[in-house]
Amino acid sequence: MKKIIVTGANGKMGQEVIRMISEQEDFELVGAVDVSNVGEDIHQLLGIDAPAVEISDDLALTLEKTDANVLVDFTNVTVVMDNVKVAMEKEIDVVVGATGITEVDLDRIKEMNQGATNKVIIAPNFAIGAILMMQFAKQAAKFMDHVEIIELHHDRKIDAPSGTAIKTAELIGENLSKDKNEIEQIEKVSGARGGEHDNIHIHSVRLPGLVAHQEVIFGGLGQTLTIRHDSINRKSFMPGVELAIRKLEEIEGVVYGLDNVIDL
Repeated sequence: MKKIIVTGANGKMGQEVIRMISEQEDFELVGAVDVSNVGEDIHQLLGIDAPAVEISDDLALTLEKTDANVLVDFTNVTVVMDNVKVAMEKEIDVVVGATGITEVDLDRIKEMNQGATNKVIIAPNFAIGAILMMQFAKQAAKFMDHVEIIELHHDRKIDAPSGTAIKTAELIGENLSKDKNEIEQIEKVSGARGGEHDNIHIHSVRLPGLVAHQEVIFGGLGQTLTIRHDSINRKSFMPGVELAIRKLEEIEGVVYGLDNVIDL
């Protein structure tokens, strides 16, 4: 039985994770951590017929009071590292979906995990379609070496570019030719050409009404190729979150990217 604590439980992603947990016979929610609605029953708030789980604002205390063996974190960059550290000290496995994980953060997590028994899966995107989009883009880069990324998210997302866009750029960069002749460009408005990661331009859009979307546009002689993925609602991420929880027992150490735990 996977006995799970969710941090960021009152957020939109956290709520979907809790709904998903309630639908699995071998998953049990034993703790919910958030800074809002403390003391309230998260199951009652979400209209789920399940034993009461009170929301706490103290992860360490919640871990002490429960027999959890998995932490699922959907908070944000301001608290996720502290949550991972607490979970590792308590020797429980972790699935991280919190936004804003950087390469430096990833290195710190790997360092904390050295010599530990914890398993950690960190994924910039849990939508299976998004994983396929990234892999297709990686393959396309073997044949078309001019590319830009446009990622579009809701206006409450605090980090830019998205982790998915950065991961996509890194995967594309593995196959991209480094010998491009770039012309000197003039930006009439600073940042008009977007940011750059691995020499790939990334453009971030933040607007209400969006959830999570990304398109990778390749340009070639007389042609373009666009690979796009759209998450219409947050339920699209739940099969990937469930998969990550189940895959924890099969991995060792820290794994970054859902593509590393599924057969592609």
